[in-house]
Amino acid sequence: MQVPTSTGNKTPENAKGVAVFPVGQMALFVLVTVLFFLWGMSNNLTDILVQQFKKSFELSTFSAQLVSTANFTGYFCMAIPAALVMRKWGYKVGMVSGLCLFGSGMVLFWPAAVSGQYVPFLVALFAVGCGASILETAANPFMAQFGPAPTSERRLNFAQSFNPPGTILGVWIGRQFIFSGIEKTPDEVAQMKAAGTYAAYTHSEIMRVVPTYIALGSAVLLFAFALSRRHFPRMTSEHEGDTEGHGSFGALVHYPQLWLAVGANVLNVGAQICLWSNLIFYMKQYTPVGEKTAANYIIYSLVAMLLGRFVSTPLMKFIAPSKLLGFYGVFNVLLMVVAVTRPGWGGAYAIVAASFFLSIMFPTIFALGLKGLGESTKLGGSMLVMAIVGGAVFPLILGAIARGSGSMALGYIVPLVCYVGVALYGFAAPLVTPKPGNTDPEAGALVAERGQGF
Repeated sequence: MQVPTSTGNKTPENAKGVAVFPVGQMALFVLVTVLFFLWGMSNNLTDILVQQFKKSFELSTFSAQLVSTANFTGYFCMAIPAALVMRKWGYKVGMVSGLCLFGSGMVLFWPAAVSGQYVPFLVALFAVGCGASILETAANPFMAQFGPAPTSERRLNFAQSFNPPGTILGVWIGRQFIFSGIEKTPDEVAQMKAAGTYAAYTHSEIMRVVPTYIALGSAVLLFAFALSRRHFPRMTSEHEGDTEGHGSFGALVHYPQLWLAVGANVLNVGAQICLWSNLIFYMKQYTPVGEKTAANYIIYSLVAMLLGRFVSTPLMKFIAPSKLLGFYGVFNVLLMVVAVTRPGWGGAYAIVAASFFLSIMFPTIFALGLKGLGESTKLGGSMLVMAIVGGAVFPLILGAIARGSGSMALGYIVPLVCYVGVALYGFAAPLVTPKPGNTDPEAGALVAERGQGF
């Protein structure tokens, strides 16, 4: 299949004067936007769990990174099954089933804590990741298509703007209710072990995760019920019920814009998780702060990300999203150079600042990758969600470098290299992205009559 190429940075002109939001469907738009808030809250709670489990189970930095690996491996494993489910039954079934699995995984934290073992927590996190994978496979392409096609990047960036408030709340909840603020010195640990009280201390630290995850899991399951009662219009690009309208994995081979976006997303998510899941370790190694104070800097990072989304999305009216993405990638390369070469407060501030520039990366890459896929949009979306597996792989590489060298700063070479790749993708994307920026020849048109959707 011949894919037309863009002549350059025409996206702002194409989108000028076109509505961003779906007319007459704002209630559903708001409900689906809540999903971005929910999985953001969960994903950044894992940054708290990395430190909590390292302390509770006496893990190395490398072993503690398995928290991220378990969560984001779930994304990789469930994305294609989720796309196949939605190809047959639509976006609504995907969102509701994803919420049910997402909430159930959170509830599994209770028996995992009672067991007192690390592996059951990893199993629960894998289930949470599987549920989040289904939600992202459904919600991201749904939002990209849920309105006029020329404004798909702006619409998806707007919806993703509600992800950072969720991440901020997640880290704040973890800081307040999971972290005890009690950090034993090696001498204190030795004394407690000699007195036979250390096991009780570590078990109490493990049990601190239970109330938070039970409450969140219950809220997610209630939201699944509420969403199941809503009527969903059907996208014209879905072709639900037709015999030839579901696309195929074989057809995806002909879309270079998709595969470049998949590669960019592997690097982007890997870099993002490296930044946040290791910031506490970085600050504890190079600054005099404790875990609760270091957790505040994750919150500051997420506030920077939130500001980045709200500041940058309007800029896309005037600057092509791909070009903005390229410039932001360059800025983050420079900030990672500071983190590697200037460990301490300067490096910590650079890591926090990088969150402003990574803010638009995921939704922009996602929307660019879906352009021109038409009936294969769901399957293409699953490939882009599978790319979140970068969050499972790159933190392990960073952890291995930090363990081998004894320097957490040197480990930040990993996100530095990742952002080089993201910057190159941003500048190269216009060469393969179809004009005029549609996800489908009629993408965004909706058939909202009763009986034609869920």
